[in-house]
Amino acid sequence: MSTSAELETGELESSDTRSAESRVEGAMRGFAREIGALSAFRLESCIHCGICAESCHFYIATEDPKYTPIWKVEPFKQAYKRESSAFAPVFRLLGLKAKVTADELAEWQHLLFDSCNMCGRCSLICPMGIDIAALIEQARHAMFEAGLAPKELLEKAAHQQLTGQPEASAEPYRDRLIEIGEEFQVEIPMDRPSVDVMLCVPRTDIEHYPEAVAALARVMHHLGVSCTFRSDGLIAENYGYFSGGRAWQRDISLRLIEQAILCNAKVLLVPECGAAYTALRWEAADLYGKPLPFQVRHVTEFVADALQAGELTLQEAKTGVTTFHDPCQLVRKGGVKDAPRQIMKSLGIELHELRDHGGFTFCCGGGGGVLDIESAAPLRYRTMEIKLREIDDTGAETFLTTCSDCRRTFNDAKEHFGWNKSPKSLLELVAEHLDGTARTR
Repeated sequence: MSTSAELETGELESSDTRSAESRVEGAMRGFAREIGALSAFRLESCIHCGICAESCHFYIATEDPKYTPIWKVEPFKQAYKRESSAFAPVFRLLGLKAKVTADELAEWQHLLFDSCNMCGRCSLICPMGIDIAALIEQARHAMFEAGLAPKELLEKAAHQQLTGQPEASAEPYRDRLIEIGEEFQVEIPMDRPSVDVMLCVPRTDIEHYPEAVAALARVMHHLGVSCTFRSDGLIAENYGYFSGGRAWQRDISLRLIEQAILCNAKVLLVPECGAAYTALRWEAADLYGKPLPFQVRHVTEFVADALQAGELTLQEAKTGVTTFHDPCQLVRKGGVKDAPRQIMKSLGIELHELRDHGGFTFCCGGGGGVLDIESAAPLRYRTMEIKLREIDDTGAETFLTTCSDCRRTFNDAKEHFGWNKSPKSLLELVAEHLDGTARTR
């Protein structure tokens, strides 16, 4: 397996020692493995109406037809039509579908990774009900098998698969968590043998937003929840999911699953990380091969449940006019739309919704691993202007979100554009407005 893949002058180049031809063959084998009845149904259902283009911020920002979502899976479709469809012999005989070439894969590496957040907005809008984002995820699997995922994602996925964390750090993440507890004067529960709830944490929070880690611990302590972090299952993000490495995604998920089982957890609590929620809530059981012996919940769902049960009350947060960014992986794929709004209502927040919010929200621009891909930055900044304008149009003084990677993406935009807003974590706001009384669970 390759650990890097670079594109230069339209040709495939990689540290993979295979020839371009053998890597194309690897991609085709990957596409063939991904084509099942459901994939075939989706590929056959497309009526080429182009409506999905108007749902994608990459197309809206550029008006370039190559960024039409369904076009991004064209090599996948070509491989299916030529090799697996009912009329494959006819397609081959008449030359109606040519073989996918190395040059095509070079272009599609950009389309599948640099210019797709796998946000699912196209899937929501498709009049034929095609889950285009799922097809793109499958196409990424094939690109990974050919060693053609971006080097930044491959390197992080490889490191996380081996060590449990996406990259080397000056100190173990476990030690950093304990330091965060000391810095913010909150107990960080670590490696408790039997608990109700297992916690995990985004790498982004450890490195960029330690106050969010402290907020999670503080809210759990306030609620009297029996919980713990586990040294061997700390990191919420799954770079196997981003890179298309299905086996690596499974190994990374298994690390968390096994630790949750070891500590007898009834709930694996996903922190403010949208992609982690998708990987654990919707895909981990499939990779595990059987139902998970615990629930997977996002922290906002958990807090909203506590509010509804009367186990938690909050003081009023004087945030002024406030707007909220729905992380795609939470609201569109996970349905976590009402929970954050219930929390904001309990905080007495005056919420001014974005023009496109809830299920129709635009991605922050960094999802699907795009924030980590250096070559994707110019196009990412171009597409992000759509979202920034929507936020500005609300006139909001405060801007909230429930995903640390979205937060980091917006802070990057602040630096790049000289933007005058900085997103705040909803969980941190909760931790700042605990009313001093809570019912012990």
